[in-house]
Amino acid sequence: MKQTFFILLILPLAIAAQNITSLSLQKAYDLAEQHYPMIKQRDLLKQTSGLSIENLSRGFLPQVSISGQATYQSDVTQFNIPITGVTVAPLSKDQYRMVADVNQLLYDGGITREQKNLQQLNEDAEQQKLEVELYKVKERINQLYLGVLFTDEQLKQVALVKDDINTGIKKTEAMVNNGVAFRSNLNMLKAELLKTEQHAIELKASRKGLLDVMSLFIGESLDENCVLEKPQVPGLLNNDIQRPELKLFSAQEKFMAGQEKLIDARNKPRASVFVQGGYGRPGLNLLDNSFNLFYIGGLRFNWSFGGLYTQKREKQLAALNQKGVEIQKETFLLNTNTALKQQQAELDKLNQLISKDAEIIDLRIKVKEAAKAQLENGVITASDYLREVNAEDQSRQSLITHQLQLLQAQINYQTISGK
Repeated sequence: MKQTFFILLILPLAIAAQNITSLSLQKAYDLAEQHYPMIKQRDLLKQTSGLSIENLSRGFLPQVSISGQATYQSDVTQFNIPITGVTVAPLSKDQYRMVADVNQLLYDGGITREQKNLQQLNEDAEQQKLEVELYKVKERINQLYLGVLFTDEQLKQVALVKDDINTGIKKTEAMVNNGVAFRSNLNMLKAELLKTEQHAIELKASRKGLLDVMSLFIGESLDENCVLEKPQVPGLLNNDIQRPELKLFSAQEKFMAGQEKLIDARNKPRASVFVQGGYGRPGLNLLDNSFNLFYIGGLRFNWSFGGLYTQKREKQLAALNQKGVEIQKETFLLNTNTALKQQQAELDKLNQLISKDAEIIDLRIKVKEAAKAQLENGVITASDYLREVNAEDQSRQSLITHQLQLLQAQINYQTISGK
């Protein structure tokens, strides 16, 4: 029972540890987006828009108002026409009225509908602004992720150099023991080995630093030995642009079009029904000077023509704003296509360099192997051997650099195009 309890206790910890031992680039994107503080603004935008639309919808609910007044006037209407048997008492100069008014909107020219639509369009535009900001996080993740991959490749190359130096040390030790080589040659190789180990320490520290920064972005603690999967980029890259900025421009254009519809709606007639009920002196019968209840109901119609004076210019402003968005879109597409052309040229160049790197490495390996045999036979010194080892190392470092630059260019191409 105790063993079972212990296993259940440590199982979540074991699973958590497994979750941070390997990471893919897409997973890093997803985690960074989820952890980025601005992501919380998505819900805020939805809630704000929802409340605004709900408030606009309440415009069609019955509107109730209560008003009252007590007045004293210097004179009142009097009837001094003599009629036999009829006496009309004059109205009191102090008069009172309390009125409740209930108004039900029937038609507002479509203002409420267009305002709700405009509010939704505004939310869409704000959400797309947020998506644009979140997309920028990808560029930072790319830098960190590729930095770790580059460091990993350098560490692999350091391991190969160490193997070559250790081989030279073993052969030189045997020659020193046989009295056919100087100990200074052996010490030179051992010093170079220590220097290589120092370089490995620097690379590991740099790798840990990159992982620590990435941990802050993704909100996960990454182990210093975390394995980053090498991204698989499609061989054929297309130049179709699917960036969130394009959706933002589209949302802004729709918002401008919605403003024009709202301008039209504001200049349409409005209709409503109303009921008024009250109590006062006098009531609706001005010949009765006593307190009475009264009511009145009917249909209201209103059409204001003041907006027609500015309607044309308001539409012109909306059209100019829409034209401004179109210009921003054209500029963005031009800059993006230019960046894609530059990345394509970089891809072509790097593919050619990598092809040459492979040929150079093949030649350097042959030279090094020949130097190794010459060192064993005492034809060359340890310094000569190290020179060839370092030459091969430099050619391999060049290949590693170009391969990572190619991967970076491919990922940049994908990021620029919005894939």
